[in-house]
Amino acid sequence: MSTEQLRDFDMNGFQRDLIDWFRENQRVLPWRQSKDAYRVWVSEIMLQQTRVDTVIPYYLAFMREFPTPEALATATEDQILKAWEGLGYYSRVRNLQTAVREVVEEYGGKVPDTREEISTLKGVGPYTAGAILSIAYGKPEPAVDGNVMRVLSRILLIEEDIAKPATRKIFERILYDLISKEDPSSFNQGLMELGALICTPTSPGCLLCPVREQCRANHAGIQNTLPIKSKKKKPVLKQMAAVIIRNEDDDVLIEKRPETGLLARLWQFPNIETVSLANQVEELEGVLKEDFHIEGKVGKPVQTVEHVFSHLIWRISVYEVIVKGRPDVESETRKWVKKSDVEQFAFPVSHQKIIQQSL
Repeated sequence: MSTEQLRDFDMNGFQRDLIDWFRENQRVLPWRQSKDAYRVWVSEIMLQQTRVDTVIPYYLAFMREFPTPEALATATEDQILKAWEGLGYYSRVRNLQTAVREVVEEYGGKVPDTREEISTLKGVGPYTAGAILSIAYGKPEPAVDGNVMRVLSRILLIEEDIAKPATRKIFERILYDLISKEDPSSFNQGLMELGALICTPTSPGCLLCPVREQCRANHAGIQNTLPIKSKKKKPVLKQMAAVIIRNEDDDVLIEKRPETGLLARLWQFPNIETVSLANQVEELEGVLKEDFHIEGKVGKPVQTVEHVFSHLIWRISVYEVIVKGRPDVESETRKWVKKSDVEQFAFPVSHQKIIQQSL
């Protein structure tokens, strides 16, 4: 044992109590029905920054469509984006497919079982690597995320800022010593489950905690002040204007977002960022004329959509324009589609809201 934080700590008792509790109280979740490394991998990528209840139906549908690494490796980008539609952070599924293709080509479809190899795969960071290695392969590898850092901050009374990247290294070093070598899968999942169900961000359920006896923060009465976490900057508000352009056949015009950046290559309704609400109509009509060669009067907004990202807020005023005939504006990234076919394309959540209310 090399870490100062574990001095005089009952490691064996902690491991025993945590694992026993997990085995008896774990939630029944679809990705726990199998130790298959590919399935564990998909679930861990989906669960990043996403609630369990949200992930369950996506996971079940995704595994029906892509049950094996080979199925995902051969899918088109449009297929995987549609399957992921609504989960957000779309780079996750693109990176997952890139990495799975490498697994199929370089490892014969078997997910690598060493940290050295698995960590070279695109989108597989230290946490995901540790989760796959411990859950699927039973290897004593740490899996440190925000949940785990919160739990261990309280258990071991660690007053380091968990928002700082360097702090994660501290917890990884601790866990290499603390993790159960006999059942690392139940240990790591137990830590995650404890953080999700009992050792929650606010009002932790200490009376129900299976490791309360070992919890230093509970003994000191400061469990509600941990972990230490510096606050993020407030998201920036951006005023946006989107337009539903219909032709006389009631087709609508959609376009693909740029190749890189936020929500890359998803489909959307034409939209712009505007300087102010007062000038939205004028700016939008100018863009329609210059970029689309469409002369059209924009009336009042038909709806307003707000979508919150981690770093910004889109407030989108939605307008409608009906054009004569069927203007020739199609390209590789812009097309007329029948209203009934719009659902076949993958849209960001903000534009799904537009579809639900205005199409």
